[in-house]
Amino acid sequence: MTNSTQSNTDNSNMASVTEKVELSLKKRHRKENNFKRLGLAAVALGFVFVTILLSDIIIKATPAFHQYWVKLDVTYKQDWLDVENNNPESLKKADYRKVLKSSIYQMFPDVKGRKNKRNLFKLFSSNAEFVLKDKLIAASHNLNQEISLWVKFDDDVDTYYKDNLADGVAGSRISEQQAAWLSQLKKQNRVEKRWNTEFLTNGDSREPELAGVRGALSGTLLTMLVTLLLSFPLGVTAALYLEEFAPQNRWTDIIEVNINNLAAVPSIVFGLLGLAVIINIFGLPRSAPLVGGIVLTLMTLPTIIIASRASIKAVPPSIREAALGLGASKTQVAFGHVLPLAMPGIMTGTIIGMAQALGETAPLLMIGMVAFIVDIPTGVTDAATVLPVQIYLWADSPERAFLAKTSAAILVLLSFLMVINLSAAMLRKKFEKNW
Repeated sequence: MTNSTQSNTDNSNMASVTEKVELSLKKRHRKENNFKRLGLAAVALGFVFVTILLSDIIIKATPAFHQYWVKLDVTYKQDWLDVENNNPESLKKADYRKVLKSSIYQMFPDVKGRKNKRNLFKLFSSNAEFVLKDKLIAASHNLNQEISLWVKFDDDVDTYYKDNLADGVAGSRISEQQAAWLSQLKKQNRVEKRWNTEFLTNGDSREPELAGVRGALSGTLLTMLVTLLLSFPLGVTAALYLEEFAPQNRWTDIIEVNINNLAAVPSIVFGLLGLAVIINIFGLPRSAPLVGGIVLTLMTLPTIIIASRASIKAVPPSIREAALGLGASKTQVAFGHVLPLAMPGIMTGTIIGMAQALGETAPLLMIGMVAFIVDIPTGVTDAATVLPVQIYLWADSPERAFLAKTSAAILVLLSFLMVINLSAAMLRKKFEKNW
């Protein structure tokens, strides 16, 4: 009887323990499932936010990639040009603004009064007279002839058409009278919507319909080239020395602490350093990709060094020991075995550093790359700006048409970043080795 009771008690205790274990397992599995759901929800929420952001940028940028043009009947009258013959030198100095005005007023003979004529002339881009000039210089036989030319509308007219306000002028800077003139041009099939290739081929401009990103894109390419050529060899060499050759002493510890601290220094401090030392002491030109590249090199070096050291440290000691055992010197081991195996991780660190440099604005503002520059830079010492600064300038502009230009420039910057990352990923894949 006693044995039976004890057996029942043991069975009861075992059942109780089993129930507790099962309950504990259920709680643990429930927590794991909840954590997985929370992580999945966080990823999905982040993806939704990124999708909304990109969609908003693309929608706002779409108008910048097309432009409205108008066909004008232009008469190159000799007395309007104030020239005596079709000599190229005299044609370069001719009064094409008068030709443009007179040709437009001929197309609208009913427009009378100085104010009305001025409002009519405002419908067309300020670049139209230079289009007339280039066409006549290229074909001087058109002197005293009437030809048809396509020119751009003013940015207010372009925005008016893009907003589909052809039936009203509410919310636009176009008056009802100007809207009537535009309607007349459209009925005559003189208005055409074209792909805005000049957005990618023009430099910056005060006029939104003429502004492009080529100058900023060229400045970005030159600045990133200088940054890569300086930061990559310096960063990798410094990391390789600290990991493979430097003695472990107080000075090495001080250098390591300073490198880690420099990675957390605000970027504008590097801009102040570039202004005080690189420009004021060494006398390098302001607003030049060379100076911008040096400043961004100082900023990205800590990131590249830290990532490169971690990658070099991850190479198995057996690789070094095997090479040394076969008679290789320490230098041959470092450059012939360790560095190639660490290259994928080094390139990852370089990508992170270059991506950080690509989006920087504050240090470049300090060295003058915020200046309004129309010309396309052709060298690292030419005055230039970069895409992040160009986006900053356009976003601060009161002209409404620059809103679309700003979003379009952001897309160009993101595309440029994707090209860099894809190129680096391909190179990393090429150098990647398994051991």
